[in-house]
Amino acid sequence: MIKKNSLVGGLGNQKQIETYYDELSSTYEKKLKEWEYKAPKKSAQILNKYLKKKPKLLLDLACGTGLFAEKILKIYKNCIIDGTDISEKSLKIAKEKQYYRNLYRTSFQNKHKTKDKYNIVSLIGAMTYCNDQLKLFKNVYFFLTKKGYFIFTHRTDLWLKYNFDNFLIKNSKKFKVIYKSRPLDYLPKNKEFKKNIKIRLILLQKC
Repeated sequence: MIKKNSLVGGLGNQKQIETYYDELSSTYEKKLKEWEYKAPKKSAQILNKYLKKKPKLLLDLACGTGLFAEKILKIYKNCIIDGTDISEKSLKIAKEKQYYRNLYRTSFQNKHKTKDKYNIVSLIGAMTYCNDQLKLFKNVYFFLTKKGYFIFTHRTDLWLKYNFDNFLIKNSKKFKVIYKSRPLDYLPKNKEFKKNIKIRLILLQKC
């Protein structure tokens, strides 16, 4: 049985999620390393494999303390990155790293004010908390340049629960599937996840 107010269960409402990540922020990266979290690195590697041009602008949704931005900048050192997150303390840590041009304190499901269109939108490790997938995809479509890319991870248990293959088919006029991984380890050293709950890594391209 999945426990409520846990990482597996989704942590509750937005305020509870915000509080959790604020409290975790100072030890967040240490814990993820202990749990063998590799989604940011693997996601960056997939972009490096499939992108034909170097991206100029990237929007990192639910950016946390900047783990994905760190991996991207090792590959695309001139990429300009904006980030959003609901955790104020996580954003403070991310700002100190100077990976981001702009940081916005907001849910990844909301739009922020910008005149830019991004070559890439990323959502790494946070789709668990999405309660309106259609709204999210509409916002991502709005943010992307023509032929821009959306890269995200999604837990395999939730993928099945919400029939995400069918969701992608319904959105196939707006997004083309470029890559869908096999089930990959997510947090194999975390006692809640272990090797039972895995993720898929998905790369879409705006049609």
